[in-house]
Amino acid sequence: MHLHIVSFNVPWPADYGGVIDVYYRIKALWASGVKIHLHCYTYGRGKAEELERICEEVCYYERATGMKSQLSRKPYIVRSRQSEALIERLKQDDYPILLEGLHNGYVLERLKGSGRRIMVRAHNVEHEYYQELAQAEKSAWKRWFFNMESRKLRRYEPVLKEATAVLAISEKDASHFKEIGCKDVRVVPPSHGHSQVTSLLGRGEYVLYHGNLSVPENEAAALYLLKEVFNDSPYRLTIAGRNPSEELRREIEKNTNVTLVANPDDDTMHKLLQNAHVNLLVTGQATGVKLKLMNALYEGRHCLVNSNMVAGTGLERACTVANTAEELREALDRLVRLEFDEVERNRRIDVLKTADIQKELEKIIM
Repeated sequence: MHLHIVSFNVPWPADYGGVIDVYYRIKALWASGVKIHLHCYTYGRGKAEELERICEEVCYYERATGMKSQLSRKPYIVRSRQSEALIERLKQDDYPILLEGLHNGYVLERLKGSGRRIMVRAHNVEHEYYQELAQAEKSAWKRWFFNMESRKLRRYEPVLKEATAVLAISEKDASHFKEIGCKDVRVVPPSHGHSQVTSLLGRGEYVLYHGNLSVPENEAAALYLLKEVFNDSPYRLTIAGRNPSEELRREIEKNTNVTLVANPDDDTMHKLLQNAHVNLLVTGQATGVKLKLMNALYEGRHCLVNSNMVAGTGLERACTVANTAEELREALDRLVRLEFDEVERNRRIDVLKTADIQKELEKIIM
C-alpha cells in the first residue's frame, strides 16, 4: 500500500509533542509495509536523512510566513501552508492521503469532490487550543494573535467535513468532531515509540515536572507549581525542558529545593524520568493527549496529574488526580511515602496495553 502523509513540520528530530506523534506513526506504518510519500513544511528545520530511510520519498515545502498570511481571513497555520507544488504532486496518483492537522486543510479545499480518500489526524480541537494559549500568554500582541487565530480556526473547522475520516486523539475530541458533522471519526491515540513499561520499582529521588518550557502553557504550569505548590514544600522539585524564560529562571532561583535542567538531551530526559519518585504534570488545557504524560507513564514511577491532563483519555486509572494546590500538596505527601511496587506497575501495564498499535494502524490503512 502507498500512502501520502502531509506533515505540518519536518518530523525529525522527534523532540516535541506534535512531531513525536507524526514520526512514530510514520515509523510504525513503514514497519507494517506501507510505502510512505512524505510531504513536510520547513521552518526552523532542514532536510532529515532519518526520514529518507523510512519513506519512499520526502518532499519539502517552504511556509509562506509573514504579514500577508497573518492578515488572511484563513487561519495563519493554514494560509502559510498553501502550496500549489504540493497539490500538483498529490494529483499525480490516486494514493490515499493522511493530513497531519487542520494546518493542512488547504488540501481538502483543493481536492474537494475528487473522490480521493483523505484522512485528517486532528492533534487538537485547534480553536480551543489557541484560545487556551491566549489565556496563558503574557504578551498583549501574542494574546491578540492567539485570540484572532482561535476565531479564524473555529470558522474554518467545518472543512473537516470534507475528509473521508477524522482521526481524533481522544474520546473527548472525537465527540466534538462528531457534533460538527464529520462523517467518520475514529479515535487514534498518539504514537510515541514506547513498546513496554520500563518504570523502575522502589523509590526515586525527587519530584519532576517536564515539558517544552518555551510554550506559554507549560511555563504557566511551572510557575504555578513554584508559587502555589512548592513555595514552602519540603520536597525536591526538578523542572526540565526546552528554552526556559528568564522569568522562570529567576523564580526557580528563589527556591533552594528546586533544580532546573534546561534543554536536556534524550538520554538525560530518560534518566530524569526514571529517577524521579513522582512525575507531576498539570495543565490548563484539556486538549488532546499530552505526550509528556505518555513518557512519564512508560518510563517513570508515580504520576500525579490534574484532570485537564487526562480528560477524555482513560489514562486517569494509571495516575493520581488532584486539582487544587492543596489537593496536589496532600497527594504529594501521600505519594512520597509510597513505594512504586509491582502491583502498581502491573496496573499501569494493564491500562496502557489497551492501545494496541496494530489496531490503531488498521484505523488508518483499512
